[in-house]
Amino acid sequence: MTKRVVLKPQNLEFIVEEGQTVLEAALNQNLAFPHRCMVGACASCLCRIESGAVDYDLEPLLTEKEKQQGWMFSCLAYPKSDLVITFGDE
Repeated sequence: MTKRVVLKPQNLEFIVEEGQTVLEAALNQNLAFPHRCMVGACASCLCRIESGAVDYDLEPLLTEKEKQQGWMFSCLAYPKSDLVITFGDE
């Protein structure tokens, strides 16, 4: 089942297919999405969930505070629901 992701503040929307990470889906749809290593080591793809939920095969190295604030590694994150995300702290 596909999930819809909205990237704020640009309000860019893209679809994540079953089995795709958020980053894979963004890149497959030619969106400029920051990334480097694609394995959760560099933190270049770190973004914050404003609404929705994700799951991971391999839990990323986030502190409890970062998790509570909604930060996620888009290269490792599989959406469990539609998402609204941002790269900023707003």
